[in-house]
Amino acid sequence: MSSRRWINNTQPQTLQMAVILLYMNAALLIIFGTVASDLWLGLLLVAGQAGGAYGIANERKWGYVLAVVMAVLPLAFLLLVSGIAFGGTLLGVLLQVALVALLLHPQSREYQRIWFK
Repeated sequence: MSSRRWINNTQPQTLQMAVILLYMNAALLIIFGTVASDLWLGLLLVAGQAGGAYGIANERKWGYVLAVVMAVLPLAFLLLVSGIAFGGTLLGVLLQVALVALLLHPQSREYQRIWFK
């Protein structure tokens, strides 16, 4: 059985949902053309979010750290630099806040501290 996986069903629900949201964010960045508007920044965000999700699913500390950075930076940019209008909707900001909350939830942090390599 392969140890590489895209989603890990043995992890806490908070981490599972964070992985799914990271993959969804990366896909939506591609679908809605954020990558096309600023190629390097878009590719960096897509690769960072997908890589962080894959790292979390495979229980790697680097994946968790990358996912937290890729969740916090866009949220900080949305709120501090350009306000809610940049994200287009309040829903985009709420989903980004939910992602940060899922990753920084005590259950997620405790699980990654104990089990991630």
